This record gives sequence, structure tokens and C-alpha cells, in this order.
Amino acid sequence: MSANPSFSTEDTDGGLLLRLTGTWTVNADGVEVRAAEITAAGRERTNVALDLSAIDAMDTAGAWLINRSQAQIAEGQGKARIEGARQEHAILLHETAYRVFEQTAKPRTNFAIDFLAQVGRDVWVGFRDLFNGVGFLGQVVASLASSMAQPWRLRGRSIVFHIESFAFHGVPIIALINFIVGCIVAQQGIYQLNRFGAPTYAIDLIGILVLRELGVLLTSIMVAGRTGSAITAEIGSMKMREEIDALRVMGLDPLEVLVAPRIIALLISLPIVTFIGDMTALFGGLLVCWGYGDINPQAFAELLKDAIGVNTFLVGLIKAPFMALVIGVIAAIEGFAVQGSAESLGRQVTASVVKSIFMIIVLDGLFAVYFVAIHY
Repeated sequence: MSANPSFSTEDTDGGLLLRLTGTWTVNADGVEVRAAEITAAGRERTNVALDLSAIDAMDTAGAWLINRSQAQIAEGQGKARIEGARQEHAILLHETAYRVFEQTAKPRTNFAIDFLAQVGRDVWVGFRDLFNGVGFLGQVVASLASSMAQPWRLRGRSIVFHIESFAFHGVPIIALINFIVGCIVAQQGIYQLNRFGAPTYAIDLIGILVLRELGVLLTSIMVAGRTGSAITAEIGSMKMREEIDALRVMGLDPLEVLVAPRIIALLISLPIVTFIGDMTALFGGLLVCWGYGDINPQAFAELLKDAIGVNTFLVGLIKAPFMALVIGVIAAIEGFAVQGSAESLGRQVTASVVKSIFMIIVLDGLFAVYFVAIHY
């Protein structure tokens, strides 16, 4: 058996005869070169026959190359035909038929119309997501209410596990971020207010801004990026492996088993880490005021006490459970939306983080307007 593919040419009364010999397989040396030589030899002839009777072995790669050579020879004014193929080779040639895919011309479009169409699609997707989110929120609330009405159905071990993961494991990064932001706010406040001879008012700025807005906002964004993405990835991975379908087959509600414990843990964890974030931000502000503004800790505590009230402290904590609910619901929705590919999982995790951060900022703005309106 010949190891390498080859061919010979012969002029006959019927035209050019190309007799192929050897092994036409993917591992054969020079198989693509021989196919190109066949195409070059028969391209200028009007009638070409490819005799395959002497081929020792052929696989799909060799069959496809022979089909391609035949098609390229026939692109001109000539004809190319295959003859002498054994039955097993004829089957391969039939299954690997060569064809050229036509490139369709890209339709001409108007940029302004395309832009407006994309805006319309995005608005529609936004309203659709809002509608689906409200519906899913109703299902979650119903599941939570059912669990509360029947406490023995609550998965206490799962809730404690998630509290440990969401709250305690997230304390270092959240405390560090809030500490740095507290330092920055204090430094900029002292620097700007010092020009007016009122650097001590930076303490009012730190206390009000951190406790009412920045503490809960930064903490919620960190939780959305750290915990929300994890929830989406966990539920999405279970969806890909059909574990959620298995839960339904076993008569278990995925909302009760997977979503409710995580949301309850978030509702408990976010106020805790918000409080820790507030304290670390105030501590950072205290250190900067002490080292940069010559305001000792005792003076800082007295001025902070005069600047804020209990309502200032409670505003941030009141927002935290609502932020937690938004993060948990969006993360669960995107997790259940995962399809059967890793690309889909990555896309939904990204969407979960982006949508959660967007809704956190929107919700914080709505709360800010509300609390100002009620003078709280």
C-alpha cells in the first residue's frame, strides 16, 4: 500500500484523465499539495475525469479534498467527473460534498435609524426585565411568606452558611473600601473647607455623607459584585447541569430551596456589613482629621455627636434590607436565565452585576428624595 497520495495524467479521446493512487487520508504526507496540483492540472481543460479506482485508502478529509478539486476544475468552462470509485469511497464522497457559501451583500442602513431602533429595543428590554422582575419578586415574597408561616420549612443551616459567606467573609474588603473612602472624604473636606476657615465642618460632611449615603451605597455595590455574582453563578451552574430540573422532579421548589435562604441571608447580612462599613469609614475620617486637620479624637467625637442624630444613622440601615432584596432578586433571575453554555453563564453573571448596581443607585436616589420629602 502506498503511504503517500499521488496522481498521474493521461490524455485520452474523451479528455484529460487524472488517475489518483495512494492513500488519501488526513495523515498522509502532502495530501493537500496533491489536491492543489490536481486542480492546477485540470483547470484549463474542458473535459476532466478523476479515476479513483487505484486509491488504496480514503477518509473524509481526502474525500473532501477530491470533491473540492472537482468543483474548482468545473468552475471554468470545462466538466469534471469522478469515476471508478469503490462503494465505500463513493459513500464518503457523497457525504462530504463540496459547496461554496455565497456571501450575501450587507444591506445598506441608516445610522440614525439604526440608533433609534437600538434605543427602542433597549427600552423594550428594560420594561420587559422590570415586568419579569416584579413577577419574580412576587413569587419570592410568596415563598418567603410560606416559609415564615411554616418555620420548620426554613433551611436554617443553609441560611447560617450563607450569612457566614455573605457577611463575615466579606467584612475585610468592605471595611477596607469604606475606610479608604472615609479618609478621602475627610481629607478633601478639610482641604476645601479650610479655605473658608471652617475645617471642623468636615466632620459634619463625613458623618452625614457616610451614614446616610456612602456607607450603604458602597457596601451594597461591593455586595452586588461579590455576592450577587456568586449567587448567579451558583444557580446558573445548577441550571446548566440540570440540577434545578432534578429538584422539581423530586417535588422540591427551587425558590424555597435555592432562592429563599440566600435572600434571607442577604437581608440579615447587608445591614450588618453596612454598620461595619459606616464605623470603618468614620474611623478613617477620624484618623485623617487627627493627622491632617489637627482635630483630636475627643473633639471629633463631640463634633460628630452634634452633627448627626439617630435618624442620620438609621437612614442607611433602613435602606440596607431593600438593597439586599434587589441584589438577591436580580441575581436569582439572571441565574435562572442561564442556558447550556459557559458563554451564557458569563453573560448572565455580568448582567447580574450591572443591573444590580444600576438598581442600587436608582433605589438610593429614590430613598434620598423620600427622606428629604418627609424631613427625616
